[in-house]
Amino acid sequence: MEEPTKFLKPEIVAQLATMELRARLVVEGFMTGLHRSPYHGFSVEFTEHRQYMPGDDIKHIDWKALGKTGRYYVKQFEEETNLKSYLLVDASRSMVFSSQHHISKLKYATYTAAALAHLMTEQWDAVGMAIYDEAIRTYMPPRSARLYLKQIFSELEVVEGGNGTNTAGSLNTIAERIKRRGLVIVLSDLLDDPGRVMKAMKHFRHRGHEVIVMQILDPLERSFAFGADALFRDLETKEEIMTQPWHIQIAYRTAFGDLLKKYERECREANIDYVLLDTQTPFDRALVEYLTKRKRIH
Repeated sequence: MEEPTKFLKPEIVAQLATMELRARLVVEGFMTGLHRSPYHGFSVEFTEHRQYMPGDDIKHIDWKALGKTGRYYVKQFEEETNLKSYLLVDASRSMVFSSQHHISKLKYATYTAAALAHLMTEQWDAVGMAIYDEAIRTYMPPRSARLYLKQIFSELEVVEGGNGTNTAGSLNTIAERIKRRGLVIVLSDLLDDPGRVMKAMKHFRHRGHEVIVMQILDPLERSFAFGADALFRDLETKEEIMTQPWHIQIAYRTAFGDLLKKYERECREANIDYVLLDTQTPFDRALVEYLTKRKRIH
């Protein structure tokens, strides 16, 4: 039998045929991995599940949970929970970057969003989504229907890198559009003016939302470990420059490290959960951050 947790690896998931299959296998691999380090003891007994008690109707037993955990759980059916979640996916041109042997930041963001949407729907939560670059390209208000989940997968399947970056402006527009309080998850490289971006994040907090920011980077963006000579091309302006990267590697790492620390510090001060990911990070990291936040909210 193949190891289900292998589907937490981005390079494996990228080989799967459809977004729906990717999402399902990532979540199944995640559920298997919950019983192992480093998440040992993290309960699979979510808000809509409780352990079977004598006298419960056996038709409500969750047989999938039994197969995975060896324990009997009863599904507590609700038309919809109170939690509405919004997945905000950055599809600006900078997100299409990928270094050798890695998937692009945009693909990583769409796979993560699909897995999160699947996990949310499994728990009867309502999930919505927005895709943006310089402006909002797609907006889908939260719903908890499984057919709606297929629409989300369809949108994520065809996303391509678009125009320039306007993360701050797009997030402000979405913040004004969302009427009911919920959980907002931003998936972006955040390679935009950090002052404006943080102001937009705080806009969600001012309107009563819980927020998780998942900053997605390519490993090379963090290490700057290019070869002896390299041609750099700005993905948004197309401007090119030839240089020897080792000349500026130390200065780059220092400046980039300062940027990441700034985001982390300012998010913490604004009571926003900040998660730094790169495109080789297994998908369970994002999923456990969501579940941890969800348990705190409830």
